[in-house]
Amino acid sequence: MKKTITLVVACGVLALVAVPAHAAHAAPKDPVSALKATMTPGHGVRFTDTVTWGDGLDEMGARDAKGTFQFGKKGVAAFELTMDYGDERERVISIGRTGYYSGGVLEGVLPKGKTWLKSVGGAIPDSWAQWLNPAEPTTLAALMKKGARSGNAVTGSITLKELKAVSAWVAAAGVGKEYDGIKMSYTLTLGSSGLVNRLRTSYTITQDGKLNEVTVDSRYTGWGAKVSIKAPDPSTVTTRYR
Repeated sequence: MKKTITLVVACGVLALVAVPAHAAHAAPKDPVSALKATMTPGHGVRFTDTVTWGDGLDEMGARDAKGTFQFGKKGVAAFELTMDYGDERERVISIGRTGYYSGGVLEGVLPKGKTWLKSVGGAIPDSWAQWLNPAEPTTLAALMKKGARSGNAVTGSITLKELKAVSAWVAAAGVGKEYDGIKMSYTLTLGSSGLVNRLRTSYTITQDGKLNEVTVDSRYTGWGAKVSIKAPDPSTVTTRYR
């Protein structure tokens, strides 16, 4: 076994002590185990997204978003997401099997005095969201398995069909099978704790004959911190359009 020589001062005498090589360089922490250790009900993680999209030649749009995932006994139990498109803002709240939407085009179609639309089945991410959800152990495990690790970075690719099989976040969106072949390239950046600090995803999709190249850059902070996602004030909620 190779040995590393370390200087140690003992009783005022400078001595040479042999230290096993594995002690000098600790093995990388397992990200999935690190994630599961933070998954306590009432706790979660906060994230920010920077999204850009273009036609392959020019950037055509961008938006910023911020949100929170809250854990329950069986994984992500709730999430909230605020999306800013310049002067327009949209919000989404999902708690269990109930979803709430606000802002954007809804501002002009909801009854007077109502600012939230309630839906059954939970809210879903929109088409510009970060589709890869590192707050799900099954998703993170798939990304680690399919990717190649170099230091604190994991790089790989995964199809939408493969994501549907492991991710409740993606499965809930109800994306049609015609998009199953979309391949998402990703780079995970891990912190010293083994938890995900950053996730950059890019993919190409053709809609109505138009090419869209999408890049989502997400940052994650406060893994395991206490969070509380609540439903909107009932007086502001409706299940109907104007």
